[in-house]
Amino acid sequence: MKTKLSFGIALAGLLAISGCSDKNETASAAGDAINPDDVTVLRFSHFMPATDEINKQVFEPWAKKVAEDSNGRLKVEIYPSATLSKPGATYDATAKGTVDIGMQAHGYTAGRFPLSQIVELPGISNTAKRQTCILHKLYDDGVIADEYKDTHLLYMIGTGPGALHTIDKPIRTPADMRGMRIRQPSAVASYIIEAVGASPVGMPAPDTYTALQRGVIDGLSFAWQPVRAFRLDDIVNTHTNIPFYSAALVVTMNKDKYESLPDDLKKVIDDNSGKEMAAKAAKVFDTANAEIMNEARAKGDLMIEVPDPLNDPDWSGPLIEGSQKYLDEVSATGLDAQGVYEKVKAASAACEA
Repeated sequence: MKTKLSFGIALAGLLAISGCSDKNETASAAGDAINPDDVTVLRFSHFMPATDEINKQVFEPWAKKVAEDSNGRLKVEIYPSATLSKPGATYDATAKGTVDIGMQAHGYTAGRFPLSQIVELPGISNTAKRQTCILHKLYDDGVIADEYKDTHLLYMIGTGPGALHTIDKPIRTPADMRGMRIRQPSAVASYIIEAVGASPVGMPAPDTYTALQRGVIDGLSFAWQPVRAFRLDDIVNTHTNIPFYSAALVVTMNKDKYESLPDDLKKVIDDNSGKEMAAKAAKVFDTANAEIMNEARAKGDLMIEVPDPLNDPDWSGPLIEGSQKYLDEVSATGLDAQGVYEKVKAASAACEA
């Protein structure tokens, strides 16, 4: 009897230990058993709305994947709508460590990425996918890498070709733009807007709705995706589909924060970065651009198509003039803008396949 009782107690103990072990493994897999002191929080700042597809389909899944791959040891907190850093200061905030990860449009800080912005010029790219490929090829080849050396680059995303959007103001030729105030996202677009006789007005994307509604600007240049992201589809009704520039975004990480991570967590970041991650994001842009353009057509918006402006008799002159002015301005700083332009065109050809 005593032997049976001892065996029962031992068996119960083994079962209890086994049950605790299973429970701990489950908790660990769920991240519940992670010591809070072992969790590194990464604050990710960007200017897109929380409800936008780029946030919902790109940034949130990325944050979740990083958390899962690190078994809960990395936690990415996302701050959308420029709540943590201003749209034009996010890259510098990331470099300084005010934020850990940041997304910014290249053109939001004039002169900060002069060679990278050559990719924005007309005739270089016609999709977000192709533009993204070009940017990463140039980075991997060392052509533009120095422009990001003060941070740890995660990936860059092309947004697709920009278009012109107005309220009841058709733009068929450059003459129609003379005297208009057009919101511009970057120096590249600014030079081209000036070349057609319009006045470029710089402002972050979140400010465009109010500016257009109040008449501060007469129109704006945007890819189609942000038209819906910033609710502009509620007020614009006239569009000129002319790929006269293509904006891009950079997602980067504070270098000291990255270097402070142990090697296995650096690998988690690296495995979820680079051109493969960028290509996924570009697909979201291309899908959204096509979808939102079709929605505008369906609601009866006026669509004016200028698919090949560099060979259009009205548009080619101003576009070439504006492009060359940008290249000349960059060359004046001592950079080989013309040489990089040739490399950009070669990368564009390589990415077309």
